[in-house]
Amino acid sequence: MMNLKPFVEKLAGRPVAVFGLGLSGLAAVKALCGAGAEVLAWDDKAQSHAAAQKAGAEIVPLSDKNLKKCAFLVLAPGVPLHYPAPHAVVLAARAAGIEIIGDLELLHRMGHGRKTIGITGTNGKSTTTALLFHILNAAGSSVAMGGNIGKAVFDLKTPAKDGAFILEMSSYQIDLCAAYRPDIAVLLNITSDHIDRHGSFEKYVEAKERLFEGDGLAVIAVDDEPSQKIYDRLIAAGRRKTIPVSCRRTLAGGVYVEDGNLFDATGEGAVEAGSLRGLTALKGAHNHQNAAVAYAVCRLMGMGAEEIMTHMQSYPGLKHRQFPVRDINGVVYIDDSKATNAEATAKALAAYQNIYWIAGGRAKEGGLTGLEHLLEQVRHVFLIGEAMEDFSKWLNIYDIPHNRSATLDVAVKDAHSMAQGARGQPGGAGVVLLSPACASFDQFKSFEDRGETFTRLVMNLDEAGENHEGGA
Repeated sequence: MMNLKPFVEKLAGRPVAVFGLGLSGLAAVKALCGAGAEVLAWDDKAQSHAAAQKAGAEIVPLSDKNLKKCAFLVLAPGVPLHYPAPHAVVLAARAAGIEIIGDLELLHRMGHGRKTIGITGTNGKSTTTALLFHILNAAGSSVAMGGNIGKAVFDLKTPAKDGAFILEMSSYQIDLCAAYRPDIAVLLNITSDHIDRHGSFEKYVEAKERLFEGDGLAVIAVDDEPSQKIYDRLIAAGRRKTIPVSCRRTLAGGVYVEDGNLFDATGEGAVEAGSLRGLTALKGAHNHQNAAVAYAVCRLMGMGAEEIMTHMQSYPGLKHRQFPVRDINGVVYIDDSKATNAEATAKALAAYQNIYWIAGGRAKEGGLTGLEHLLEQVRHVFLIGEAMEDFSKWLNIYDIPHNRSATLDVAVKDAHSMAQGARGQPGGAGVVLLSPACASFDQFKSFEDRGETFTRLVMNLDEAGENHEGGA
């Protein structure tokens, strides 16, 4: 556990309030109590109280009266701060006149002395964070990965003095960082999202841009207009040395991808760093952006191009994000359970050919609209969950063959049989792709639960498949 004692001593006996006792909140409670702080904790879910109480916190509803004596409130990132309306505990803290922060701000205030890399963006944060961790760890650097991915930051082992925290940061978490700004701030992209949380797209962009305040270094992918504008403003301010990244055009002074090849133009002229086409765990143009951004950060960390590309080759992928589960006779089985809307599924459909696609669940607004131009990649669709009938009607419009499999186990069995049976036919071996374009909550606890179920079903498949014809 991290040493918060010097920080707690500076509180001069004032208690700390913690609201939201999920992974990050409970980890903060344990760290603060372990350092001798008096902690007042609460969660609207009563079942969360016991673990915090066991860690040493006083379980008490947080009102403006008892918050007045607190040094600050540590708020879970999922608790509404502004929109659609502030949570009651937020209003109470404001009435009490105390600061509202998150666990990343608390990590910063403890004065750990390590370099931090903060990664944000609408899409691709988790993959880029995990890829960057893999490369630096494989190169022998002392690094810890957390934030919006994996462990809560106060459950992490502190890196060595010359090491770094690699932090995935959502806009919710950035909102709770009063003073913390990363040494290396990273932006992947910005598209419309979380408007209900921020009130408008402009406010969402503002939240992302706050990550780049202050001095330090930055990497910004500039292939969308909002990100390009943030880059332009950052260059005009001259506060951070910034590397631009693009998968659409060449960039003097930046890193870019052209025809699947990665180019480094951060020095004199452009040098080809290597090919991204053979990276099986990073398929698709969106993953080329993730790889290029990770490369640029590693260059800022002092690594050479050859070493970066070598370690990138061994990246195994991130579970549930186009993760290759198994190869059976040349047919690859892909877990893309994290694709909970059509926009996310579009990236997977664009990355493969001859697709036996498993889709469905609890539909998001718009359903499969926007995927029309990618249906030529699809051989057959296997529908599951609440969206099955609506998706079937949509597929009928485009004359796409499909099964109403209803459940994931039936869909996997049907897709396996069909994909294996088609191996000897024109077009070659295909892929069985779970990319639901739906939330999971109709049949599963989470997208992780859905992905793990898919993985288990795939690992139990026989090698030959049913109705198999043709050669290997």
